[in-house]
Amino acid sequence: MGRVTERRRIIRIRDGAVSTRPDTLVAEEPLEIRLNGKPLAITMRTPGDDFALAAGFLVSEGVIGDGSEVQGIVYCAGATADGVNTYNVVDVKLAPGVPVPDITLERNVYTTSSCGLCGKASLDAVRTTTRHPVADAPPVRVEPALLAALPDRLRAAQRVFDRTGGLHAAALFSETGELLDVREDVGRHNAVDKLVGRALTDHRLPLSRAILLVSGRASFELAQKAVMAGIPMLAAVSAPSSLAVDLATETGLTLVGFLRGPSMNVYAGEHRIALEATVGQG
Repeated sequence: MGRVTERRRIIRIRDGAVSTRPDTLVAEEPLEIRLNGKPLAITMRTPGDDFALAAGFLVSEGVIGDGSEVQGIVYCAGATADGVNTYNVVDVKLAPGVPVPDITLERNVYTTSSCGLCGKASLDAVRTTTRHPVADAPPVRVEPALLAALPDRLRAAQRVFDRTGGLHAAALFSETGELLDVREDVGRHNAVDKLVGRALTDHRLPLSRAILLVSGRASFELAQKAVMAGIPMLAAVSAPSSLAVDLATETGLTLVGFLRGPSMNVYAGEHRIALEATVGQG
């Protein structure tokens, strides 16, 4: 789309010296997601991979779980008076026979941003709604040294971050550390949806042998998206939330936080980490 970044004039102050210069900023625009022509949700995102974003969002909502359930995704006219296509409205058409959820102002979905559920209700909803329970057999088994190398590989693949410094990133790695896919967005949840949506359209769900790495913290929402895609391991360079840890424990997701160099915290699913036989008590 060519709208990932924008240029703005700024005043730069460095050590008392004042100058003007153009600066490259990450673009942020609203995306309205429609389902069979009816408005479903609006998210603020970085333009690009919009079809994947919409598909991944529907996976996380439990609406779809396989690429065959999508008949098509198209841009439709925006909200301008003259009907010009703003490329900010996407319509997902489900395949014939795929159930369409009741779309109302009080949608019957479980994401925290959508309906305000929290605690035990959210955990139960994710566990009972996912099409792809975390059940890798045999379990993915990863050496700590392999995990430690992944943040640098993700950082090296962040093309837009190098120009703006203002994007989150999410990446999928194989259990041997191969970079499978990487997406950037102003919202870390959007970056994950873009990954999952691309996997759905490529008929690669569930991602039962993949590691999901996110550039920020591991919120409940991100853990939820990993579980809904059947991903067995979520790693984050920052902290997880308590509810993310609870969800990981409930569903069998391996959750790693503060992944920085050789240091990391394993909050759940330690059976997938190749630890030493004796773990010290601190």
